[in-house]
Parts: sequence; C-alpha cells; structure tokens
Amino acid sequence: MVTLLLDSTRLEVVLSGAERAMAFRKGNVAVERWTIAKVQLTDDTWTWLRGVPSPGTHLRGIVAIGTWKSAGGDDFAVIRRHRPGVVIDLEGDPEYQRLILTTRHGLALVQALRVEVAEEPTDVVDIAAETGAMPVVPRKPRTRKAPAPSPAV
Repeated sequence: MVTLLLDSTRLEVVLSGAERAMAFRKGNVAVERWTIAKVQLTDDTWTWLRGVPSPGTHLRGIVAIGTWKSAGGDDFAVIRRHRPGVVIDLEGDPEYQRLILTTRHGLALVQALRVEVAEEPTDVVDIAAETGAMPVVPRKPRTRKAPAPSPAV
C-alpha cells in the first residue's frame, strides 16, 4: 500500500523500493495540488486501468505498477489485487493525466484535500485524524472457506 503525503502545494505518492523497481522509477510521484481536478473512491481499481504498461509491471489480477500509456493520456498506477482505492484526475500536470492507487486511505485523502495543511508534507491519515472528520471503520474479520470433505473410499 502506498503512502500519500500532502502539503500546501503538492501531493506525493511515496513508493517503496520494490514499487519503484516495478514501476521503473527512480523516485516518488509528486503532483502539484492545483492540478488535482477530481478524486473518486472506487471498490476495484482494476476497472480504471487503461492502455498498456510503458514502463511498468503487470501481472493480471495481482499487481499493476507503473506508467500506463493510452490514447486518453498517461496514467500512473499502483494497483494490488482487487482492493478499494482512489482515482485522482489531473488537469495541467506535465507527466500524468490520472493516478490510480490501491489504498485504504482514500476517504482520508478526500478529507485532507478539503482542509488547509502545513508547509511540510504530512500523511493524509494524520491530517484527516486531526480534523476529526475521519470515521473509524471496524475491520471485517476474514472468513475462510472450510475445506471440502474428502470422499470416503
């Protein structure tokens, strides 16, 4: 899962070493805050992926990380499994038209973008928690399927 840092001028998507290697990037992805046109929460980020990885890593249904080129423009994606995430539409950014990210903190990002923040980069979860607007959602316990009984011989 990516870490999202926000300050008064820009949003930074902090990538781990493995994510940088799979995205073929030397550093993090940073966009100016004024270029963010729309932020959408989604239950499955795979439905938003368009184009072909160039450069990037794609293992169908498992991981999609890197730049995706399409007729609509270049997108940057960090998608893991079929998990919820956020789609950030950009206008005027020189590198990307859209960011597609798998993260549990999409709601915190939306809330953090609505408030004025400090000059130094801060995690969006911390910003949303300070405003008191971030609801605490209990996690659902994972249920596992019971193994099928073996046939009697």
